Amino acid sequence: MGNLFCCVKVDQSTVAIKEQFGKFDDILQPGCHCLPWILGSQLAGHLTLRVQQLDVKCETKTKDNVFVNVVASIQYRALANKANDAFYRLSNTKGQIQAYVFDVIRASVPRLNLDDVFEQKNEIAKAVEDELEK
Repeated sequence: MGNLFCCVKVDQSTVAIKEQFGKFDDILQPGCHCLPWILGSQLAGHLTLRVQQLDVKCETKTKDNVFVNVVASIQYRALANKANDAFYRLSNTKGQIQAYVFDVIRASVPRLNLDDVFEQKNEIAKAVEDELEK
């Protein structure tokens, strides 16, 4: 019914992507918006701004040849001002984050002994955070 009257509702903690004749036009903030479909406006999709969690499990070997399972819980969210990049440029967000985390863990842990891995977990976490912020 809302489509008939060109009205679109965007829920709290989400943004919507507006396209004009198939091309990105605007990021719609939460609230009620008018999209005149007769003039080529359409809603491409919604993007949540809520914090999401991804648990990454990685098995790697330490410097003293001990295999360890490292579990990292990554919390992330899309930024409202970069919603068009998150919507159009990222196809597999979780897979990309997981790949970055694997790279950092597999580069850091093999240089440390088992005891040092536990002592330097904050440094490993900081390295993961720095890599994801790039």
